Amino acid sequence: MNKTYCIAEIGINHNGDMNLAKELIDTAKNTGCDAVKFQKRTIEEVYTTEELDKPRESPWGTTNRQQKEGLEFSMEEYKELEAYSQNLGLDFIVSCWDMNSLKEVDEQLNVSHHKIASAMLTDKAFLEALNETGKPIIVSTGMSSQEEVDKAMSILDNVTMILACTSTYPTKAEEINLTYIDTLKELYPTLKVGFSNHYSGVLACIGAVAFGAEVLEFHITKDRTMYGSDQAASIEKVDHLMDGVRNLEKMIGDGVKVVYEGEKPIASKLRKNNTI
Repeated sequence: MNKTYCIAEIGINHNGDMNLAKELIDTAKNTGCDAVKFQKRTIEEVYTTEELDKPRESPWGTTNRQQKEGLEFSMEEYKELEAYSQNLGLDFIVSCWDMNSLKEVDEQLNVSHHKIASAMLTDKAFLEALNETGKPIIVSTGMSSQEEVDKAMSILDNVTMILACTSTYPTKAEEINLTYIDTLKELYPTLKVGFSNHYSGVLACIGAVAFGAEVLEFHITKDRTMYGSDQAASIEKVDHLMDGVRNLEKMIGDGVKVVYEGEKPIASKLRKNNTI
C-alpha cells in the first residue's frame, strides 16, 4: 500500500498565537505528517455586520468581531508560517473562505494545494476563481449532497484529491460513514480519495486507512481544553494517531497469501503429516 498523505489541520487552533502555530507545525513534522493546513477569512466578507456585532465572550473581547479578528493572522504572518513549514519539508495548505482571501493567498503565498472548505463547495464563482489559480485542488464533501458534490466537480478543473467528510464538530460515530470512501473511489477513480476527520479520537482516521483512504486530514491541537470551537474535534496525541496510521499501512498488505519466513519453522515443528 502507498503511504497515506496526512494533512495536519491547524486551522484556527493556534488562537492567533504565532508561537503556538509554530509549535503545532513542529508537532506535525515530528510525528510524520506530510502537510499542514490553515484557514483564512476576510471577516467583513464572510460575516454580516449584524453577526459581527453580536455579543460573544472570548479571550479578545466581548463581540463576535473581536473574536474573529483575534483568530486571523496577517498576510505577513502567513508568509512566515509558510516559510517555517516549507523549511521543515512540509506542504503548506490554506482553506480560503472568501474571494479576497483567495486572491491574497494566490498572489502572495505559494501553497501546494488549494483546499475547498465544505462551506464553499456550492459557491460557483468561488470554484471558477479557484480554477484560475491553476493550483491542485482538494475537495471536502462535508454538508453537501451527492448532487452538489457532482455539480462542483463538473465545474472544477484541477481536483487531485476528494475527501469524505461530515461537518459536525465533533462528529457522532453513526454519522462518519466510512463506506462513502468506497463510493468516492467508484465515482472518481482517477483521483486520490481520502477522509477529513471531525471525530473525537483516532478511531475514524485509522478506520479510513483500512477502507483505503489515500489522504487523511485531521485537526490537531496542543490541548483539547483550550479555547476554540474546533478543539473538541481535534487530535491531541498526534504521535499515537500517526503511529497507528503507519502501522496499519503495513498490516493491510497486498492480499496475496504467502507463508512468511517466520511461519516456516513453526510449521516444521507443528505439522507432522504434510501430505496434501
